[in-house]
Amino acid sequence: MSEYKEPLLDVAHLGRLELLTPKLDQSLWYFRDLLGMEVVATEGDSVYMRAYGDYAHSTFKLTAASQPGPGRISWRCMSPQALERRVKAIEAAGLGIGWQDGDIGRGRFYEFRDPDGHHMDLYFEEQKYRAPDALRSTLKNLPQRYTARGANVRRIDHLALCAQDVAANREFAMDLLGFRVREQVLYNHGQTEIGSWMSLGQIHHEMAYVLDVKGAHGRMHHMSFWIDNREDVLRAADILAENNIFIEAGPSKHNNSQAFYLYSYEPGGNRIEIYSGSFIVTAPDFETVTWNEEERGTGVYWGGALPESFLNYCTPNVDTPVAAENANVPVFDPV
Repeated sequence: MSEYKEPLLDVAHLGRLELLTPKLDQSLWYFRDLLGMEVVATEGDSVYMRAYGDYAHSTFKLTAASQPGPGRISWRCMSPQALERRVKAIEAAGLGIGWQDGDIGRGRFYEFRDPDGHHMDLYFEEQKYRAPDALRSTLKNLPQRYTARGANVRRIDHLALCAQDVAANREFAMDLLGFRVREQVLYNHGQTEIGSWMSLGQIHHEMAYVLDVKGAHGRMHHMSFWIDNREDVLRAADILAENNIFIEAGPSKHNNSQAFYLYSYEPGGNRIEIYSGSFIVTAPDFETVTWNEEERGTGVYWGGALPESFLNYCTPNVDTPVAAENANVPVFDPV
């Protein structure tokens, strides 16, 4: 039996995702009208949104930019004291940027970057969502009513980030933020870490690092939103198809995570996943599931094969590999 390591519990969960888009109005239509999210605030070039099952004021920020990609990725800490502890650790690692006074729906936060350059922050103070009368649910324990608009996604779920060095970023997430690794893909007899799927709590993963096949930095493979069941994923496919949204892959089932999925491109060019199923992890000594090339296959348990774009396209897009040595990387599937 492997040695059990005391978990680091200073960071609670994924707090907010920011997405950059060169087509703000069209992207807003996709998330508001087709995915069914609610707009709660606007400021400058940013729109603050939420899914109906999220308890915070806003969990998604859509910001106008010259090209698509990830904006700031926010993680909520367990307490003000936990926030201070994590900031000291990040500063000691040389990855800190600095404190900011606050943002809509949140108190002060500390900005930093992961080893690959993704922009992140940590915070504790958060405004709870209080639904206006028109959006108040008859269920006392549901923060907002189910509006039945579009796919009506329930909550933000996870994101998959591209990285030149998956192992270095995975170690950063474990050692400085407290992530636990649920599944890994290792190629070349365990020598090449293709991807790691991690969470802070009991869900399968809140963040994944996957190999950037073009050798770039700070890119994103996809953001994911949770929906309650498989039938809702199929309904979402109908809604997207009826509105001429490009569906890249699915509905199908992954082997890694066991999830039922649908991938589409929002109008700004970012890949968005609608996600259901998967499994939760309650055991504190859960052992990481490791897949090799043969076991992993295409990453599809059943359903249509993933297209070439699923491997090669991330945002911001890079047309050619940054360095020649990155051209011959193993084929893999970032779930």
